[in-house]
Amino acid sequence: MKCIAIDDEPLALKLLEDNIKNVPYLELVGSYRNPLDTIKVLQENKIDLIFIDIQMPRITGLQFIASLENKPMVIFITAYKEHALESYDLAVVDYLVKPVALDRFVKACNKAKDLYDLKIKKNQSGPSPEAEYFFLNADYSLVKIVFNDIVWMEGLRDYVKIHLKSSSKPLMFRTSLKALEPELPSSKFIRIHKSYIVSIDSITAIRKTSVFIKEMELPIGETFREVVDKLVRKEL
Repeated sequence: MKCIAIDDEPLALKLLEDNIKNVPYLELVGSYRNPLDTIKVLQENKIDLIFIDIQMPRITGLQFIASLENKPMVIFITAYKEHALESYDLAVVDYLVKPVALDRFVKACNKAKDLYDLKIKKNQSGPSPEAEYFFLNADYSLVKIVFNDIVWMEGLRDYVKIHLKSSSKPLMFRTSLKALEPELPSSKFIRIHKSYIVSIDSITAIRKTSVFIKEMELPIGETFREVVDKLVRKEL
C-alpha cells in the first residue's frame, strides 16, 4: 500500500518513518511537515493510506482530512486523546496516541490492510450476489455482517441502524443506505423507502402503502412502490 506521513515535528516524523519501514506491505511515498504540501502528491499519485498528526500550524489534521474530496484511508497519530470523537466522524481506520508502540502501530496498519484487500477483491471480481457477508467499520474495528442475519436497515441521517436476527439490539454504523445498497444482493434485499431497506425473506405481509415484518410496519415510499409491486408479481 502506498502511504504518506504528515507531522510538523521532525522527531515525530522520523519515528513515524521508521515505524512504516518495519511494515513490509507499506510503501512510503513521501514525508511532509505541512499537510498543504501533500496536495500535489495526492492529485498525481494513488495514495492508499495517510498517517497524519492532528495539532499542526495553519491547518489541523482534522481540517485537512475533512477537506479532501476523495479520501484515502487515514490513521491519526497524535499526542491528544480528546480529538478521538471528531476523528470518528471522518471514518478513520484508527486513532493512535503518542508515544506509539510498534505493536500497536502494526495493529492499526493491519486494519488498513484488511480494508485495502477487501476493496481490491471487490474491484477484481465485481459485485457478487453469491457473497454471504460484508464488513462495516465501527469503533476502529471491522464488523462482519452476514446477509442472512439482516432483517431490515434504517437510515438516520449520517447513520444506519441494522436490525439483526441474532441480536436483540440493532447495530449502529456511521454510513448511509446509499453507500450500503450496492453491497447488498438484489435477490435478498429490497429498498422500500428512502429510509428503509428490508430483507425479502423477512417480509411477512405487504399492503398498498406498507410492508410488514411480523408486527413491525414500515412505509413504502412513493418512488419505491413500483419495485415492491414487481416483488409481489415475482418479477424481481
